[in-house]
Amino acid sequence: MEKFTQALKLVRYSLYVMDYGAPVGYRLAVKHPERVQALIVQNGNAYEEGLRDFWIPLRAYWKDRSEQNAEPLKSFLTYEATKSQYTSGVRNVEVISPDTWTADQYRLDRPGNKEIQLQLFYSYGSNPPLYREWQAYFRNYQPPTLIVWGKNDPIFPAEGAEPYKRDLKNLEFHLLDTGHFALEEDGGEIARYMANFLDKHVKKPAQRSPAA
Repeated sequence: MEKFTQALKLVRYSLYVMDYGAPVGYRLAVKHPERVQALIVQNGNAYEEGLRDFWIPLRAYWKDRSEQNAEPLKSFLTYEATKSQYTSGVRNVEVISPDTWTADQYRLDRPGNKEIQLQLFYSYGSNPPLYREWQAYFRNYQPPTLIVWGKNDPIFPAEGAEPYKRDLKNLEFHLLDTGHFALEEDGGEIARYMANFLDKHVKKPAQRSPAA
């Protein structure tokens, strides 16, 4: 992702971080704090408080990468588990398009992909040791931050959103009554929060006068 930003010659940007993408964004922010205009955080964890029951089998895998510890994680890759990521904690399951979990599962079921997913599960264990560094970045640089978090998410629950209040002073905080993929149910509401937040905290580039 850093190479991608370099290819696009991005020198200032705002980061929308969520799930697996949050550790990627926070690594970029720590490495190049001068580039970050603002953060938008949606179910993206940076605190131990956010790693609850869902993470117990993953912690075991991080500690011992054995086939025995890998076996329980394979249940996360089933159709039922993928559908649950989209439907658990939502107010109205009927508004969530089945295309979401169906398309995801089609790709998860490709040959060799389960092994890739297990590698990603293991790789995620590299993130908790960096939490203190990310939290220090929040405290030292105080990026304007918008929290728009699905509070009923069993993967990254609201307990992971609350600690941001400890470290960030310029914080707008919203817990939404929905699940992990909050955009699926509350996309319009989140978009409005984002538009207002970015208008307030991110300077727009000066417009050039039309050529004569």
